[in-house]
Amino acid sequence: MQSFVDRLDHPAYVVTVAADGERAGCLVTFASPCSIKPARFMVWLSTLNRTYRVARSADQLAVHLLASDQHALAELFGGETGDRVDKFARTPWTPGPGGVPVLDDTLAWFAGRVEGHVDTGDHIGFLLSSVAGETQEATDRRPLCLSDVVDITAGHPVS
Repeated sequence: MQSFVDRLDHPAYVVTVAADGERAGCLVTFASPCSIKPARFMVWLSTLNRTYRVARSADQLAVHLLASDQHALAELFGGETGDRVDKFARTPWTPGPGGVPVLDDTLAWFAGRVEGHVDTGDHIGFLLSSVAGETQEATDRRPLCLSDVVDITAGHPVS
């Protein structure tokens, strides 16, 4: 299976969350639409990640689609850990639905209500239904993909 997975070059996302007076966010590469009707999206968070610890008690998460020119933002959310760094002090953002942090200038974002969790091993899937979101007008910017972020050393161990 690994050789199959190695051929994939899907988008990378930043997931943000606010719960119990804390904010967190991380770069994720395990995410996918998973239902058309009703519309659902699944993001998987590493159980070793601070974002997962905050998200466990959250009602909503925000999922951000970055542009290929936003490698520095991906590096901030993927290469640093919120256990040591306030990522939100280093990038512009605004409070979104339910107080979830929404990062400025991404290609698109949506806030999703957590409908359920799925234990898949070292990652937990968060099943989301959209409550709000925005997409940039037509643009030539392409999404940031897995191949664009392989150089980022994770702020937390990956498994």
